[in-house]
Amino acid sequence: MEYLQRQQPETLAYIAQSASPEIKQIINNNVMGIVGMLPSEEFNIQITTDRENLANLLASAMMTGYFLSQMEQRRDLEVALSNVDSIPPQPPKN
Repeated sequence: MEYLQRQQPETLAYIAQSASPEIKQIINNNVMGIVGMLPSEEFNIQITTDRENLANLLASAMMTGYFLSQMEQRRDLEVALSNVDSIPPQPPKN
């Protein structure tokens, strides 16, 4: 919790914006699975927890996001490298 409180709002906004829609959806589904999935438009939902459990939920969401972001970057790198194989080698310049 202290880590997040020390961060500038711009830093947190940048991190949130840098996540792909797919990653945001997976994290959302993960958190909803932990917290509960009652539709808020039909129920007046209030969740009470202690600081430690909230910190654990936040840490879980952050680690999930980090892991998924790394997997996305790996996929993009593999796609980029697979395109390199199709480029013919250039003859050496003398």
